[in-house]
Amino acid sequence: MSDAATPTPGMTPAKASRRRARKPRPPKVHTRRWSQIPPEGVPIGFNIATLGSRFGAQFLDILFTYGGALLLLLAVIYAGHLTWLALVAFYSLTILFIRVPYYVLSELIWNGRTLGKLITGIRVISLDGRRLTAHQIVARNLMKEVELFLPIAFIFGAARSSWVETVITLLWCVAVLLVPCLNQRRQRLGDMLADTIVVDTPRAVLLPDLSRVETRRGYEFGPEHLDIYGRYELQVLEQVLRDPPKSPEAHEKVSAVTQTIRRRIGYAEAVPAAREWDFLMDFYRSQREFLESRHLFGDSRENKFHAAGNANGKTTEGRPPPTAQ
Repeated sequence: MSDAATPTPGMTPAKASRRRARKPRPPKVHTRRWSQIPPEGVPIGFNIATLGSRFGAQFLDILFTYGGALLLLLAVIYAGHLTWLALVAFYSLTILFIRVPYYVLSELIWNGRTLGKLITGIRVISLDGRRLTAHQIVARNLMKEVELFLPIAFIFGAARSSWVETVITLLWCVAVLLVPCLNQRRQRLGDMLADTIVVDTPRAVLLPDLSRVETRRGYEFGPEHLDIYGRYELQVLEQVLRDPPKSPEAHEKVSAVTQTIRRRIGYAEAVPAAREWDFLMDFYRSQREFLESRHLFGDSRENKFHAAGNANGKTTEGRPPPTAQ
């Protein structure tokens, strides 16, 4: 009998009953972990970037942008064609026209990363799990000008501003800096506006090829079964198969995925619970071979909506199919 069930000397029956009924404390929740659940039901987890890494990335980006503007200013000073006031105006405009394109173009080209984010190992992703759009990148970076850069420029550049305006601007800057500290996703105002979040860049790990894993062969799939899903669904299934089930909850998830695939592809044969893992492995192997063979003939199937795209006269990439020669 456990210690919790054995009353100690001097303990009343009521206290012993409460001690037996005491529930264990729930495990501590990892507040930096953020997961997204796509329609397939397989959660994809990310670590939310720390405030230190974000400030570090911002500091490096400021060094790059302001350093580039300073180099241009030194070149103009060396040429000696502008007055002091003209040099100040030139430097302010140069910073503006370097800073905004730098952030926008960097995150467009490197998929949510600037040079500072590349060095600190963080990136911007969309909350809906899709690829970042140009609208999101432009919105979050223009909002950064309103949040921080323009108020700072007002404080240091407006010589005739009253102390009331300066105090209000300082309070605005402090409030903006506190916003990421006061929400669980560590989003600033620009992230809230653009529906984005900054996370740690996942490290690529070379995993074994699942198509080479030996299983008990027994489930065969025809073209009518393999013509449903595309490359995206295959990648989601691969994430499920990377982690063999060890708990009842994991077995229930494997069972739900198996039944969803059977129902979607119209597989009539029953799959017992003991063979569900073999069914998924066989389906993964057959689906991968099928998609690779179709890709050799120019039929790249991105996801399960490829049939609707072809019905409208377009491929999954949005281009019209090639005409017969």
